[in-house]
Amino acid sequence: MTDSDSNFDFVVVGGGSAGSVVARRLAEETDASVLVLENGDGDADAPSLYDPTRWVENVGSAFDYGYSYTPHPATHDRRHPLARGKLLGGSGGINALVWTRGHQADYDEWAASGNVGWDFESVLPLLKRSEDWEDGESRLHGSGGPVHVERAKDLHPVAAALIEAGQSMGMPYLDDVTVAAPEGVGPVTMNIRDGRRVNPWDAYVTPLRNRNRLTVVTGARVQKVVLSGGRCTGVEYVVDGEQVTASALTEVVLSAGAIDTPRLLMLSGIGPAGDLAAAGIETNVDLPDVGQNLQEHPFLASLCFDANGPLPAPNNNLEGSVAFWKSRPDISRPDLMFVSMQIPFVTPEIGAQYTIPEKGFCIAPGLSRPQSRGYVKMREGGELEIQPNLLQDEADIAALADGVEIGFDMANGPGFREIAKRLVAPGSSMTRAETVSFIRDAAMPYFHPVGTCAMGTVVDPGLRVYGVDGLRIADASVMPTIVSSYPHATTVMIGEFASRLLTS
Repeated sequence: MTDSDSNFDFVVVGGGSAGSVVARRLAEETDASVLVLENGDGDADAPSLYDPTRWVENVGSAFDYGYSYTPHPATHDRRHPLARGKLLGGSGGINALVWTRGHQADYDEWAASGNVGWDFESVLPLLKRSEDWEDGESRLHGSGGPVHVERAKDLHPVAAALIEAGQSMGMPYLDDVTVAAPEGVGPVTMNIRDGRRVNPWDAYVTPLRNRNRLTVVTGARVQKVVLSGGRCTGVEYVVDGEQVTASALTEVVLSAGAIDTPRLLMLSGIGPAGDLAAAGIETNVDLPDVGQNLQEHPFLASLCFDANGPLPAPNNNLEGSVAFWKSRPDISRPDLMFVSMQIPFVTPEIGAQYTIPEKGFCIAPGLSRPQSRGYVKMREGGELEIQPNLLQDEADIAALADGVEIGFDMANGPGFREIAKRLVAPGSSMTRAETVSFIRDAAMPYFHPVGTCAMGTVVDPGLRVYGVDGLRIADASVMPTIVSSYPHATTVMIGEFASRLLTS
């Protein structure tokens, strides 16, 4: 690679959900030269990547980095997998295909904490810009954007049962679960077209791949950002065994995600000085909150039923419907998410305690507004400790315990009564203490890590890293608090937010 080949106006690290957006907008709206570095596969092609019913096969596959969360006593010292997409499209290429936004109050709280421009009404045009909503343009939805979004169709009996049971309990029916303040139950919205996943890279960048000022390098392991006199001037990476330095004449944009973006900062000497010293890394910028504030949605792979007769083959994304509800009536907005899994999806610990039917299904309560906070920390030798402290805060346990009770009520309501032969896990009513123990065995991460380079502590509202010129972050790591739903659409919006700043 010649010197001219390694000089670019912008270097984007990561071709995932936000990096795809940044690459597209820079290539489309400027004359800048853009280099995108992606560690994953540039030609990934497997049925599980596009068939919505097979997304669980991606967990632990060749398209997954294979990270795991550090065990914690709050979940009985179990080791949880943390699926992260290793391909163009990133985690948006392997996830459960759910396209929701959370609650408008999530964004308003970001703005209220000092992040001007991040309130719901301000980011709504960017949420819309990414969309091609099946019903066309409206106040809340966009049309003609890169990502086609539609409701689940031909609902599986298990998905339909969740909606019927929820309505019987007083949950409003949501024909569209991406309204500004979702509270109720309805068919899930997904980034699919013609029954296939819409991968964010395919949606945003593939149509522009022939732009001669856009360079994409896959299989590129970025080692660090290059600093000179308080400015980021490029990155060092390895590809095909060759170490390369790519210079960024304008900016480097880190879009490596909530795990690898703080990892790269710390490897570059940007982070908590004490932790860096302990890991044998020289500190260039003492930024104590790099890697802190890790947040994750926990859910319970539990409430498993034996079906009362044959059920159709799974469809949509194995879920098909979702409910947003409050654990207690006195809180301001929903803090629970419920999905019904069309397969018997339980943790190994629950599977060891109960006889799980081969053709069963589940109601899975999840926590959408967790109070627990964790961290990503660099250890000596470059190893990462990824500790979400899942369920460490007792408020999270209490909310999920209420969620289990609500799940029992759903199971006893119309809808599930018609298709459930019996509840097999747990097998009987439980005391509160037994419920808590069950939760600690049944809890899993949704694979929604965010917050590790948060606005206000690591980046400013313009997503610029404090203490370093020419370095910006655009991915889920910048969220100050996790949105109260699946964060994929919000992560794409963050890419749109960064792109607006970079192209203006």
